[in-house]
Amino acid sequence: MTQVQESSGARAARPAPPRNGWWGVAALALGTFTVVTSEMLPVGLLTSMGRSLGVPEGVAGLTLTITGLVAALSAPALVPLLGRADRRTALCLLVAVLVVGNLGAARAPDFATMVVARVLVGVGMGGVWAVAAGLAVRLVPAKSAGTATSLVFSGIAVASVLGVPAGTYLGELAGWRAAFLAAAGLGAVVLAAAALLLPRLPAERTVPFGGALRLTRAPRLRTGLLVVGFLVTGHFAAYTYIRPVLEDVSGVGAGTIGVLLLVYGIAGVAGNFLAGAGAARSPRTTLLVIGTVLAATVAALPWLGGSPALAAVLMVLWGLGYGGVSVSTQTWVLLAAPDAREAASSLFVGVFNGAIALGALAGGLVADGVGVTAVTVTGAALVAGAVVTTALGRGPVPGAPAVPGKS
Repeated sequence: MTQVQESSGARAARPAPPRNGWWGVAALALGTFTVVTSEMLPVGLLTSMGRSLGVPEGVAGLTLTITGLVAALSAPALVPLLGRADRRTALCLLVAVLVVGNLGAARAPDFATMVVARVLVGVGMGGVWAVAAGLAVRLVPAKSAGTATSLVFSGIAVASVLGVPAGTYLGELAGWRAAFLAAAGLGAVVLAAAALLLPRLPAERTVPFGGALRLTRAPRLRTGLLVVGFLVTGHFAAYTYIRPVLEDVSGVGAGTIGVLLLVYGIAGVAGNFLAGAGAARSPRTTLLVIGTVLAATVAALPWLGGSPALAAVLMVLWGLGYGGVSVSTQTWVLLAAPDAREAASSLFVGVFNGAIALGALAGGLVADGVGVTAVTVTGAALVAGAVVTTALGRGPVPGAPAVPGKS
């Protein structure tokens, strides 16, 4: 198998891809870049945001948690609400919600208004990600579906390398509100690109309320979502506190940490495309490799990261591993539910964003209760759980039925 495949029924009914579909894939990639950048912007702006809004940094940090939780809850609910709406129109409306949310954040006079704005960002993010994830395979020939999916999810990796650091830098130059204005402007570009470059995309299948949750009865999909939960929770339990860990273990300063995080991000982009190619052939094997590399790297950091050079090597391995998580797990989910891709993607987005919030919370509890380096042990243990689940759980099989309870 050399590409993301569909069930025989879905493949037979699949219409021919549009001409110039790769331009639409590029628009979707820009969309994922924009939603992840919008979600993560507060990470580098907490101090100035908190000071301006009159709240402590810890409270200001809730703007990130709120967005993730709203995205986790809204994604599975939005797919049934969209019904038979053309997906190009739906995507444009969701991006418009994201733009309004970022504009509201940029102009927020107080923390309560900021919370409302970040709720809108969460709704837009959850919806855009859920809809975009299943559209790439409809825009290109079947043999290129794996590459198209990798490209769409490259927006997530590139956001960590360029989007968030650029927003932080702009915040330092022109104030934190300018960063949110820039995110709103980028959203407007995505809106125009989606409207101009995407063809009409009728809904493939309507999903009733509760229909997405019923998909979890399928063992292959359920296994994939469990793997997502373990991997992402473990990663963020450790990565959320990577700066104090590196300071404690390696004794490096802020400048070196910035370089190490840049190295990590660049490796993540490479890992996205490497894993995309591997996952198209075998998502189980690819995720076994990813999980093993991640668990070993995260666990080794406190013992081998004392040298900046060794810390850099470990950060490269970490980036290569985690960079492939999104595209590999999404490929698993699409293969496990080929006749309900959009509904399955909404569950994927919900679990993914819920795991981000849970991982950050778990890491914080461990860091406060045991010590900051203990978060690496916690993260590695959770990732090891993903490896075990991947190895023992039922994996997707090309052509397998997608009806809940029959896979």
